[in-house]
Amino acid sequence: MASHDNMPELALEWVDAGRSVALATVVRTWGSAPRPVGAQLVIDGELSFQGSVSGGCVESAVLFEASDAMRDGTCRMLSF
Repeated sequence: MASHDNMPELALEWVDAGRSVALATVVRTWGSAPRPVGAQLVIDGELSFQGSVSGGCVESAVLFEASDAMRDGTCRMLSF
């Protein structure tokens, strides 16, 4: 997957291409967080994604929550 530093811009490109899109953003951390505040992940309706907000199990959970959010049209604030 190609590197892309501007996740909101990428999200707009995906929307323009007709894809459903969610954007996940790290808004607060504590302890030894793997990604800093501001880290982002763009996800589409097929669970293709680019970027990173964490790793492993947490990132998988974010992908599935994003899928649910796209389906029901709501925002989510997740804590891990």
